[in-house]
Amino acid sequence: MAVSASRRIPFGIVFNFVALVAGAVFVFTRFDWGHLNLGLFVALAACAIASDLQAMRTGATKVRVSGSFLALITAMVFLGPAPAALLGVVTVAVGWFASREEPHFLLSNLAIYCWVPFVSASLFADVRDGLGLHSGDSGYYLLVFGLFFTALTLNFTWVALYISRATGEPVLALARRVLPPVVPSELVSAVFAVGLVKFYESLGMVALVFFALLLGTFQYILRELLLSQQRSDQLASFQVGMLSTLVHTLDLRDRMTARHSAAVARYAREIALAAGCTEEEQELVHTAGLLHDLGKFVFPDSILKGEGKLSDADWEIVKTHPEQGARLVEQIDGYGPVAEIIRAHHERIDGTGYPLGISGDAIPKLARMISVADTYDVMTARDSYREPVSPELALAELHRVAGAQLDAQYVELFTDIIAATDVAFHHGEDADFDRELQIERRVRAYASPARVAV
Repeated sequence: MAVSASRRIPFGIVFNFVALVAGAVFVFTRFDWGHLNLGLFVALAACAIASDLQAMRTGATKVRVSGSFLALITAMVFLGPAPAALLGVVTVAVGWFASREEPHFLLSNLAIYCWVPFVSASLFADVRDGLGLHSGDSGYYLLVFGLFFTALTLNFTWVALYISRATGEPVLALARRVLPPVVPSELVSAVFAVGLVKFYESLGMVALVFFALLLGTFQYILRELLLSQQRSDQLASFQVGMLSTLVHTLDLRDRMTARHSAAVARYAREIALAAGCTEEEQELVHTAGLLHDLGKFVFPDSILKGEGKLSDADWEIVKTHPEQGARLVEQIDGYGPVAEIIRAHHERIDGTGYPLGISGDAIPKLARMISVADTYDVMTARDSYREPVSPELALAELHRVAGAQLDAQYVELFTDIIAATDVAFHHGEDADFDRELQIERRVRAYASPARVAV
């Protein structure tokens, strides 16, 4: 009778089970119990298990922070393939009681920590003996360094293939997502492993005592740093979430303001591209363009929705929005440059703008780009202050005020952009505010502090 697809055992589980059984038979038939350094084995096992029981998962990639790999490397060097494999299996089995991962992950880890130490230690021994290297030779310690990354590569490859088959995520994409945050710390760990081998050869078991103390201290500090990182990320997410709420609330109050912000962001980014700005600067001006009118949140509806002609008092309120928007944005970690641009987007080349009255090159160049885009879109799209005009008349007005209100260089670039771009681009109503905003991506790009390597 055929078994339905829903009842089939996944290939990965079958493969890992077979690999574990074959590995166990292979290891135990080659285990020389008579020559096992039992004291060293027990000491390394204690270090590995203690470290694994204190391990934690953190970050977007859920990296597991544990120092057990260092003990495994030491076992590969001094105990040989079979004892190192036994140590790996024992460490994973005991550590599972703390992590309580799903059984199929336990099976995968048991298979990995049976075969990877065995294969890596065998390669190490073959190369060491083939080259005639001994402790004290510089090549010997380079080989230990290479052993660390050989084992790490085999470990990651096995895990990546298993996850890729289970989730469908390509192995290369998985590598690009997972490896960059952990490679720097693995380099440090590799150096640490070489040092441990060196000191064990000189001090014996005393070196393992120091290793255990250093490992415990290192792991404690790293855990605290990672917990601090998580708290910082949570705060950044909360702050940008509040910012997103304000922007969308403004959008609900006045759709034209939201549409205008999206159009300005698109125009400003095109100017930055034409001006030869870096990708980072293009992203920065785009974000500032989206948020440049956030300060209008404080406007009463009579001003925001253009209910009648603005009085002098109303204009004084209008002139506060660059500073108000900058104050809101600069509260978020990493958004200082965005706030600086928002604050200056109504400054004029001749120094008669607001709120600071700065002039010329003292105005940030990205703010000068936003000023051009802002002025054009205000004239060509319906907003609170005036009736729209044609693109031709708007461009003529930009040229008229170039050198006084606007930066002439960016006016010329923008004119070329409008002339070379189809109507769909500069028809502001086509701008999709939510697509332009992409708030979740921007919190990662700007607000998230630097990741702590593990």
